[in-house]
Amino acid sequence: MILSALRSLANAPWAMQGVRVALLAAGGWLALRVANKAVRRLARNRLTPQGAMLAGKTVFYGGGVLLLVVILNQMGFQLTALLGAAGILGVAIGFASQTSLSNVISGLFLISEKPMAVGDAISVGNTMGIVLSIDLLSVKLRTFDNRFVRIPNEQLLKGELINFTRFPIRRFDVNLGVAYKEDIGRVMAVLRDIADKNPHCLDEPEPLILFTNFGASSLDILFGVWFHVPDFLALRKNLLREIKERFDAEGIEIPFPHMTLYTGSVTDPFPVRMTGAERLPSGAQTDAKEADVS
Repeated sequence: MILSALRSLANAPWAMQGVRVALLAAGGWLALRVANKAVRRLARNRLTPQGAMLAGKTVFYGGGVLLLVVILNQMGFQLTALLGAAGILGVAIGFASQTSLSNVISGLFLISEKPMAVGDAISVGNTMGIVLSIDLLSVKLRTFDNRFVRIPNEQLLKGELINFTRFPIRRFDVNLGVAYKEDIGRVMAVLRDIADKNPHCLDEPEPLILFTNFGASSLDILFGVWFHVPDFLALRKNLLREIKERFDAEGIEIPFPHMTLYTGSVTDPFPVRMTGAERLPSGAQTDAKEADVS
């Protein structure tokens, strides 16, 4: 009796149709996965990384839509009625998702303009990180402390985007201050020697060393060195330490803000009366006295 019931179920039209639909869905999904990987592999040598990623997603999602249409046809749905309902639903969704539509349009502009590529280090507002993907709705970043950040495309298109790795070389600028008593020519020579001895500093373009301003407490100097982008962390870590150690060895003073009281060469030193001795700790109390400050 059980065997006859199983045979009748297997011979039922709806059972055979269900098996066909299941096999079609499974086979189609596997075919889309294989096609996605194959397209990315072929496009990797001809397109940018984000272009290869976009091509693979286009094949996957476009094929998924066709697979869904075929499955619905196999299940006996009237596609004309479905398309009409989908059109009405699409209009309603369009009004309800204006922000998403704006992000899609912005994503198309970003993809065509190509201000960045997958793997670039960028800065958007206060967020810095490595580009993981460039999609139609958003750009995904991995920050330098290994956090995942999603930035809507509209925000990228409207705001300022800084690409740190677009060009193969960059300049690292250090703003320095030395005491007014120092010889500017000697300081510049020491800085040039530091750049020449650092293995990460490029000889061409040559380092930029400029006396920029008379500061409130120092003579201000701009020290800029060129480097290959992958060497940024090593250069930043070593160059600042080398400047401090070399200045200490050469006796070059890096001043801190200070104030000098000067009454003029023809004016006698003015007296300063120190009070508040009663607030001093026990054993350290002294009588208030006058002191000449010149």
